[in-house]
Amino acid sequence: MEIRPSGPSGKQPSAASRTAFIPGPRLTGWVERFAASHGAVEEEPNDGGTLLRAADGATALLRAPWPVDGRPGKGSTTVDRLASLASQERRLGIILVRRGGYAVGVVSGGKVSASKSGSRYIQSRSAAGGSSQQRFARRRENQANALTEAVAGYAAGVFAGHSIEYLVLGGDAALSVAVVEEAALREYASRKRLAFLAVADPNATVLRRAAADACAVQIQVTDPL
Repeated sequence: MEIRPSGPSGKQPSAASRTAFIPGPRLTGWVERFAASHGAVEEEPNDGGTLLRAADGATALLRAPWPVDGRPGKGSTTVDRLASLASQERRLGIILVRRGGYAVGVVSGGKVSASKSGSRYIQSRSAAGGSSQQRFARRRENQANALTEAVAGYAAGVFAGHSIEYLVLGGDAALSVAVVEEAALREYASRKRLAFLAVADPNATVLRRAAADACAVQIQVTDPL
């Protein structure tokens, strides 16, 4: 019986995984390099995406940036069709918000065509108790409400005049959802939401990176043990 080395806790080590965002035009080349590094691959559907299972045990789960929605990609293989789908231009509305700031924008083809970003402050949680903590909690809630209302207004202004097909949220999950629920964004609340983006404190640079990632194929690579 083979015994695999375990860590200090005595648990078996888990396979390392990482996430990459690959634009449609570069996907075929990425898959070819993955196969060259890990051996022949087999395809299988998995969790709404396509799983590539390599000869050495490595896997790569490929997910399209958006649904087909009647506009399938073209090609003779699954990877070709996925690359074609991800190369289509879809207009996205991006809302990134965290406790320290926000960035909103209109994105197509991985590029930002209109945007606004800035900083707002919500105090950190307090360890104090009693009435002081209650006053602090109310003040923090008021700051959060002011932030979501302001960002919703900024987003509505940036989105105006653009045919937004999908929404992309990122940063703080609760805050970004609260922004979409504000009255100023009522027109966009029913738009389909694409994969949530984990980002640092939003600014113009973070928004540009998020725009590229939102329009790319998301690949979760798991290395063999």
